[in-house]
Amino acid sequence: MPDETRPPIARIPGGSPQIQRPAEFSVDTASLSTNYANFARVTGTAEELVLDFGLNTQMSPVPVGEPIKLTHRLVLNFYTAKRLLAALHMAVQQHENVYGVVEVDIQKRMRSGPHVGPRPGAGFGSLPS
Repeated sequence: MPDETRPPIARIPGGSPQIQRPAEFSVDTASLSTNYANFARVTGTAEELVLDFGLNTQMSPVPVGEPIKLTHRLVLNFYTAKRLLAALHMAVQQHENVYGVVEVDIQKRMRSGPHVGPRPGAGFGSLPS
């Protein structure tokens, strides 16, 4: 795990090191909406990272006439983007530990056949919020 994603360690005088957990923030989900996206575009500037999300309804791997409708844009500073990167990496790693490697190359995925489920005896821990 990269150093920048490890929690800081506090040393208590005369005691053993203890991991300091980040503060838990309370969140309000009253106006939270859920959306599905199977397409993401990443652009940005020197100060910000811009993530556009949308739905690609085309079944062909080669783009045809129908445009992908972008529905949401998320603008992050690079500090937040790096924390998001670490959280996503941890979530995908936990998923792969249970269900196997997530292959993003469609050609390799087609050769290996459909995924049939978790490995026997595999458990799934909670994801960081």
